[in-house]
Amino acid sequence: MKKTAFALLLAAGSLAMVSCSQEDDITVNQGNKIEFRPALSRATETNNSNLSDITVAGFLGDDLYFRPTVFAKDGSFFVSSSDYYWPGDDSEVSFYAYAPSTLAGVTIDKTTKTLADFSPATSIADQVDFITANATGKKSENESAGVPLTFDHRLAQIEVRGKTSNENYVFKVTGIRIGQPVSTGSFDFTTDAWTLGTTKAIYESDIDEVTLSEPAEGEPAASLMGDAGNAMLLPQQLTAWDPVNDDANANAGAYISVKLQITTADTGVQIYPFPSDGNCQWAAIPISTNWEAGKKYIYTLDFSHGAGYVDPHDPTPGTPVLGGPIKFTVTVTDWVDTPQDLDMKTSSDSE
Repeated sequence: MKKTAFALLLAAGSLAMVSCSQEDDITVNQGNKIEFRPALSRATETNNSNLSDITVAGFLGDDLYFRPTVFAKDGSFFVSSSDYYWPGDDSEVSFYAYAPSTLAGVTIDKTTKTLADFSPATSIADQVDFITANATGKKSENESAGVPLTFDHRLAQIEVRGKTSNENYVFKVTGIRIGQPVSTGSFDFTTDAWTLGTTKAIYESDIDEVTLSEPAEGEPAASLMGDAGNAMLLPQQLTAWDPVNDDANANAGAYISVKLQITTADTGVQIYPFPSDGNCQWAAIPISTNWEAGKKYIYTLDFSHGAGYVDPHDPTPGTPVLGGPIKFTVTVTDWVDTPQDLDMKTSSDSE
């Protein structure tokens, strides 16, 4: 029998990972081999240009047809090293797909389809975009054109930017920190829902020095993420750090912090951190956003009227980095009369 290609078309979105356990053997009539063809959106974003492989598991009803298998990019399609074929009797096959293929902790069988205890890397540069897709297909409908797989991003993407319109100071940033979101969760591939743990973490990245300025009209503020790219973190409702009543952050509230140096523009005197020795120190601001999966959150830190608080992990946490604007109360004293009598007699008056 002639064997033609079985393809799955992947539509725009993000991917996630799955793995399957061994199930009962299933006898099927052999059709064309199964392949995948993706079209994806961006975390580092996963997109059509950088996606090199995906992992897919197939089910016939409740029975595992094939275990999680890596399908590598080959031209317009993603193919497995050993072929899997459409059932010749036109049975419907259900698919669970994910990326990156290197993710650990996935179990997929008759009763469990989860990614367990997933934790984003604490170094932002090492974080990955986690994306998933579910679909069904059959020989009569999808053998030639392929099965569309719509991938969705399952993490929240975080970008931090900075700007200032205050020309009296120079603000230099050399690092970014996202403090104390929940760091561990398990994902259910059937409900697309996360179950979060209680452990929290600090995510951090050093960057090449960025000097803040006021962006041109219509232009975005300067990104502070550097070569590491944007953060990929678990969706969740954040509880904000309280710098006034919990300066050392015993309650592990959430915040964004930048590694900062502030100098005066005209004299170059360093005013943060103090004493002046050319160093930088973290400056933080609380956040309480509800991060949702598949959404990108852009935080723009505006230093025009202040610079936040000393980071909870630095000396004197919760202290405002800058005080209020310098202002004066002016009193002008009343004139005091001091009489001076002068004799207008001239030398000729004495003659």
